[in-house]
Amino acid sequence: MMSPRKTREHSQAEASGLVLSKKDAARLEREDRRARQTAKPVTGLRRVFAQIQSDRKESLTRPGSTGWNRPGGGPVGFVERPYELQGTTVQLCGYWPFIAGSGVDLVGAPLGVDLRRRSLVCADPISWFTSELIRNPSAFVLGQPGLGKSSLVKRMVAVLLDWGIIPMALSDARPDYVDLIRAADGQVIEFAPGRAHINPMDMSAFAAALADVKNANAREEGLNDLRTQQLSLMSGLVAMFARRSLEPHETTILSHAIRTLDPELTTPALIPDLTKFIQSRPATLRTLTLTHEDENAYDSRVQGLLDALISMGPDGLYGNLFSRPTSAHIIPGKPVVFDVSGVNENDTVLMAAVQSLCWNLGTVTVATEKIVTTDLGIPPKHYLLVMDELWKVLRASEQMVYFVDSLTRLNRGRGIGQIMITHTMNDLKLSSETLTDVAWGFVNRSEMVFLGGLAPDEMGNLETVFALSNTEKSWITDWTDDSGGGMGSERRPHTGKFILKTGKRPGIPFKVIQVEAEIAVTDTNQAWKNNGSAEDSALDGGLV
Repeated sequence: MMSPRKTREHSQAEASGLVLSKKDAARLEREDRRARQTAKPVTGLRRVFAQIQSDRKESLTRPGSTGWNRPGGGPVGFVERPYELQGTTVQLCGYWPFIAGSGVDLVGAPLGVDLRRRSLVCADPISWFTSELIRNPSAFVLGQPGLGKSSLVKRMVAVLLDWGIIPMALSDARPDYVDLIRAADGQVIEFAPGRAHINPMDMSAFAAALADVKNANAREEGLNDLRTQQLSLMSGLVAMFARRSLEPHETTILSHAIRTLDPELTTPALIPDLTKFIQSRPATLRTLTLTHEDENAYDSRVQGLLDALISMGPDGLYGNLFSRPTSAHIIPGKPVVFDVSGVNENDTVLMAAVQSLCWNLGTVTVATEKIVTTDLGIPPKHYLLVMDELWKVLRASEQMVYFVDSLTRLNRGRGIGQIMITHTMNDLKLSSETLTDVAWGFVNRSEMVFLGGLAPDEMGNLETVFALSNTEKSWITDWTDDSGGGMGSERRPHTGKFILKTGKRPGIPFKVIQVEAEIAVTDTNQAWKNNGSAEDSALDGGLV
């Protein structure tokens, strides 16, 4: 029996005098059903890919500027423009034709045009590392605000994402990377008071993933690492809220209480549960604190620890931010960004806690997935960790410098590339010479360094890390001069200009060239748009 809708359509078709055969009607229904099943949400990247595919199909039906772009068509390969130079007849008479030159290695994400040779410049930390051009998959970006640092990094992120590298923008404070990750169908996790919650003791998702690992040794090693991360993270957070280092007996109490409440890492305790357990004066904790039957002595020993835990709990300044179950877990193998733009950056304690949480969760996710994929015999995925606005992390807590230092030293073995971004070397000058040396080590170990426009007084700091020629110093200081451009919808003349330094080799000056599809997701001046229209974005957007 036909449905009422089909009966109505059939009667309408008969009235018009046009009736499909049963065979044609069945075929059309199958095609319609198949189209609905395969339909996917349209995103910015899919529109770009669809346009590229359309252009390719069109190029097969007509010759382009380099010939027929199809098998047997014989298209001409791309030839870069030669390096142009000027001189007197006496100076140049021996150059032609007795000259040979070499360009930059075309390895990595295409970034822009060499300012001297007008040739293409390609680079990114992971591609250069896998090609053995550098020894660490690490890059450092320095430059004053508004000169294109974020756009440079987003170009590398977008290209590496297309090549199978998974970006992780942890603790995005402005935010700069939300639009890009969302356009790539990635995961956007908001973390701020009143928006979401994260339980710092929750390792249940990672423990559940490790439970299926068949290799007992690997599974046990992974669970031990999870426990270590859980305890070190909680100790660090409590120390931040206590505004001092924890005493040995306090770390012991914290460790024992967490292990007791969550013995298998599958039943994460909440901050109020942990506080109540310590306040209950269990015999095991009285023994560990050497107070035994003296409850007053026990209360005195744990008072400072309890004060910090209560301030983290629902009765503290930040409400339920840390004291409720985690709102969203990171999905392994998917691009992710932690949007922490709702966190007050003037609250140094909260900012340090949030940064520490996000980065720990990111590294634990990668380490856990590596164990799982190895057990399944699947090649592990590689990740790109983006640490933008590094100065905010170090301002929040100088002790975070040790956490960042451990990341930069261990990421190569974990299959993680990294890009760190800040404004000047002065951002890495901390309260003591020891901490400053640790922070400057970030630049020392980053064999790929991008230098944008910097003030003249920065040259002394830079030369303590690597050698700069007079020409390179002149470029860097000149790029901070905004005179001669930037009126109306025009971009500032030196926006997007960088020097790529690798070791002691001469730097490569280049300018990032953006394509139209990038403008909407790389503009960090959206708050200053007149009406927020697409036309304004196309005119005023771009490198920032």
